[in-house]
Amino acid sequence: MRLSANLSLLFTELPLIQRPQAAAAMGFDGVEIQFPYELPALQLQESLARAGMPLVLINLPAADLMQGGAGLAAVPSRREAFRLALEEALAYAAVVRPACVNVLAGRLPDGISRAEALHTLVDNLRLAAQAFDALGIQVLCEAINPLDMPGFLINTPQQLDELLRQVGHPNCLAQLDLYHLARQELDAAAGIDLLKGRIGHVQFADCPGRGAPGTARVDFFIALKALAAAGYIGWFGAEYNAPTLRLEDCRWLASWRSAWENLQVEAR
Repeated sequence: MRLSANLSLLFTELPLIQRPQAAAAMGFDGVEIQFPYELPALQLQESLARAGMPLVLINLPAADLMQGGAGLAAVPSRREAFRLALEEALAYAAVVRPACVNVLAGRLPDGISRAEALHTLVDNLRLAAQAFDALGIQVLCEAINPLDMPGFLINTPQQLDELLRQVGHPNCLAQLDLYHLARQELDAAAGIDLLKGRIGHVQFADCPGRGAPGTARVDFFIALKALAAAGYIGWFGAEYNAPTLRLEDCRWLASWRSAWENLQVEAR
């Protein structure tokens, strides 16, 4: 099992440039960052190299999405802005070399039909998948719960499945976030089975509260068992809220690795 620390939510008491080393010291195998662009690419690359940590995932720039706006990827009038964001991400990724880039679908824009927004999203995802394919970087798209992010266009595994089918590009896969499934009380095992063979990355946090595993009520063993049965071999991203971490706060890493090893043996 390869576990990555999401540095946008973890170790936030430190400057971003210091967080890869903190993640390494805590026992993680790699790191992911939602939007790393505040840090020059060469500085981030050097920080990763010093810590000996691979970069698993970054997000494509999403304009006003995190401030409550519609974002870029599904807005017909922002196609040129999406193209510029794609160029920025390509240049950045060419230096820091993430394994994956996540394209956030964004919110349904005012005055635009869902069908028109989805058509724009499909075109933009296909464009990104083709562009990053040349760098050997996987493009992802995820379902996000509408309780935490009202108006988000893609909420469920079923919607994500249909989106991927419409994109129809082998370099565009699902990012599956177990927290967003739990927040909606969706069946994680069913979602994993639906997306089997097309899951490029998995993220998690306990629910409610979006804390570390074991702080709330999610039974992660169910999802891990389904992922092992589905033949998943990718990373697991810890995307939970914990601005300060001590070694004792990360005891779950060892239990997850042990459980995953046993589940893979059973799945063979």
